[in-house]
Amino acid sequence: MTDFNQIAAPASASGPDDERPVSISARLGRLQFHRSGKFRVLQLADIQDGPKVSKDTIRLIEASLDAARPDVVIFTGNQIAGYDDAYCDTFRKRQWEPARRGKIERTRAKVRAGISAFLQPLIDRGIPFAVTYGNHDAQCGLSPAELDALYREFPGCINPPCNMDDSAANPGFLVRSVPSSGLPDQPVAACEPGTFAMPVLDQDRQRAVLGLVVLNSGDYAREGGYGRPSDAALRFVHDVPRWLGVRSLVFQHMPLPQFYDVLKAMPANADNAIQGYRKYDAQYYVLDDDRTLPGGYLGEGVSCPDEDCGEFAALRDTDGYIGVVVGHDHRNGFVGSLNGMMLVATPTCGFGSYGPAAANRAARLFEFDIRHPYSPRTQLLTFGELVGKPSSNKAYTYAVEGQSNAADGVNLLRKPGLLAGVAAALKKI
Repeated sequence: MTDFNQIAAPASASGPDDERPVSISARLGRLQFHRSGKFRVLQLADIQDGPKVSKDTIRLIEASLDAARPDVVIFTGNQIAGYDDAYCDTFRKRQWEPARRGKIERTRAKVRAGISAFLQPLIDRGIPFAVTYGNHDAQCGLSPAELDALYREFPGCINPPCNMDDSAANPGFLVRSVPSSGLPDQPVAACEPGTFAMPVLDQDRQRAVLGLVVLNSGDYAREGGYGRPSDAALRFVHDVPRWLGVRSLVFQHMPLPQFYDVLKAMPANADNAIQGYRKYDAQYYVLDDDRTLPGGYLGEGVSCPDEDCGEFAALRDTDGYIGVVVGHDHRNGFVGSLNGMMLVATPTCGFGSYGPAAANRAARLFEFDIRHPYSPRTQLLTFGELVGKPSSNKAYTYAVEGQSNAADGVNLLRKPGLLAGVAAALKKI
């Protein structure tokens, strides 16, 4: 068994010009809590754009990085709008359809151009990142393994190389470092493309305090609706707590069916009631105030798989997880609690597809405190607050109006002495 608590020498100090990475973890060579006792993760969900990424998406990414100064950024899928016309020569609606490989190098170059655009703000600031995939990424014609290889061409990528033959033989037990990530001392437990785990150490590198698990939650089901994680990925999340010896937060694209359990069924004509999706479309819902934090919003039905694959039960029953963070539903932004697990929905940060009003497109910040690492505070960092008005004259018709921009009831950027902790609020749910 790999010892994730092994002490490594810190990275060398920067020169006199102090052109150090914004990420404190990148300065230190691995993910760890600061001397302040804090550790920060920024989630970016559903950029969902073609080779020419919207300028407003880039502006939001830049502003959120400057405001949050995260240790690491996690992209939770659908970075690539695989259905974009730019990929029409290699497009496939479902991954099990035969690949159209005739002009794949042209597609690869176009995908690389899009990735380069939205990663440049991170590269400029020296912030490492991790990536998983959604239901649209591979529609461009590139597999998750091929996309993984593209992301690793850019400095800061933590995604580990993964030999699928080795993964099949030893699911979840391949531990690697990725020096090009800017975290040369960071071990990464690899399963398959888009599925891996990373320990976060304390300030003195004496012990692991927290785990971050990135999970490829699948795309589509052959029988219809959305898919599920692979069997190997589900075994992996079951094994991670035993490896790390600490609890983890999971980042993935697709919501779980249990997200409906933090909603409340309402009559169709009730204020702000939203129709459910597929299996749940006979009912209308609002957020359950007893199970969600103030300031969240529900702008569309939770688009989860029809069938429960058992992921939530596996996460809960191992007692090795604190929650699940997702994207996918571009117009949903809320934090719920179910059986002691956080269920977090994050809206799109992109301007290339549907979503809430421009002002409410957002990144999500998580701040962990060494004193209570399993009760992070979280906040949406919205375009309206950080940037202002969009540069485009495009009409955003899928607006969620009348909602507070101070989503989830905390402000991690200003007046830190007045912040209300998510931990205290969750205990009341």
